Amino acid sequence: MGLDMYASATREAVENAVDFTVKESSGLHYWRKHPNLHGWMEALYYEKGGGDLFNCVPLVLNSEDLDRLEADVRSANLSHTEGFFFGESDGSETEDDLAFIAKARKSLADGLMSVITVVDGLTFTISDGRKRFRAETAHYLPRNP
Repeated sequence: MGLDMYASATREAVENAVDFTVKESSGLHYWRKHPNLHGWMEALYYEKGGGDLFNCVPLVLNSEDLDRLEADVRSANLSHTEGFFFGESDGSETEDDLAFIAKARKSLADGLMSVITVVDGLTFTISDGRKRFRAETAHYLPRNP
């Protein structure tokens, strides 16, 4: 039990930046108990029009979002976030976060066009802005994290 996050890639188009579904995706990255990243994604979800409780809901990330995330990771500017069984972010996650960002950018460059991340049931997708994608909402486990 706790906060697990999985990033995955898909080619499926979605209609909205939030609250969508996909049928297939492949694993890209995994985090365990990194609540500050969860909080960053939650803020972005609401910024992009999300209206549900931030759990089991998808979010599209584009290359500009990755740039913002990288800047916030490098400057240790991920907001302190707490939650039941979330654990605690302590700064040791920085290199792993940067590795995710690099993998996500490579996926976009390779034409995968999107990455889905599940945060304890939440999904978010990365897109290069040319297309939108769908992602499964509900506790997705990636094939190759």
